[in-house]
Amino acid sequence: MTAITNPGLDPAPDRAPRRIAFRQRIGRWDVKASPYLYVSPFFILFAIVGLFPLGYTAWVSLHDWDLIGGQGDFVGLDNFANVLGQPNFRTGLRNTFSIFLLSSVPQVFAGLVLAAVLNANLRAKTFWRMGVLLPYVVAPVAVGLIFSKMFADQSGMFNTILGNVGIDPIRWHADVLSSHIAIATMVNFRWTGYTTLILLAAMQAVPSDLYEAAVIDGASRARQFFSVTVPMLRPTIIFVVITSTIGGLQIFDEPRMYDQFGQGGADRQWMTVTMYLYELGWGAQQSFGRAAAVAWILFLIIIAIGLLNFFLTQRISSSGARAGKDKR
Repeated sequence: MTAITNPGLDPAPDRAPRRIAFRQRIGRWDVKASPYLYVSPFFILFAIVGLFPLGYTAWVSLHDWDLIGGQGDFVGLDNFANVLGQPNFRTGLRNTFSIFLLSSVPQVFAGLVLAAVLNANLRAKTFWRMGVLLPYVVAPVAVGLIFSKMFADQSGMFNTILGNVGIDPIRWHADVLSSHIAIATMVNFRWTGYTTLILLAAMQAVPSDLYEAAVIDGASRARQFFSVTVPMLRPTIIFVVITSTIGGLQIFDEPRMYDQFGQGGADRQWMTVTMYLYELGWGAQQSFGRAAAVAWILFLIIIAIGLLNFFLTQRISSSGARAGKDKR
């Protein structure tokens, strides 16, 4: 029996593959390359204003660099050794960490509480939320000038209030801890509203189903806050902690404007690392090499503390997730 073949259904004979049109090639390149082109402006700008100054600062820190004379001899790590051996640098490092702890830690807790209050069913929500952010709009120089008068040793507002309740005046500009508390108050006044709005935005993204389930289980408002809200805010809290750490260790405006001289007090009782850097670079010594060394030391400290914060918060987050699985 002979097979009947249909010429229309026969497989096509072997032939050379059809060439892809130039327009199709452009379309494929566009699909592959366009995502990188869209994000490239950020990385180009970051390389110009971020990586290049960082690398150039490292180069300056290895040289005897003068403000007027420019680049001098290569000194290696001598600038770092000189800075680490200076008492003023150690004093500035102590003051920086003290002010950072007195400002950043209460700032996060206060922002969390205020965000929870603003997330409640309040009247005129927009007004209160904008009111919380108003201190952030005020210039740091203005905040420093105003609070330096309020924390005056003899005639300040706070000492007047303390005197009315029978407490002796506090030497806000003379004592180390008192000056740190005053400067931390300035920082908290200006940045707590900013932290509050970030946490508030994260709270509004928490699914309402979780709160409804907690209410059905009989959880109180406080229980809902600690068992539902705080665990859902862990990524945002990590972000806030890291950003506040970076900003707290770089504090400059508030302590510099705390008195009329801008040197951190007669005994450098509130001089920070950035103020010491400014003094080395543009003060009487004018050593750009040592100032760059201070900048790199501060950069490494911020990186180390940021990684430590991230590690600790990740451990807390993972332990909380394990505890939730064990309860199930």
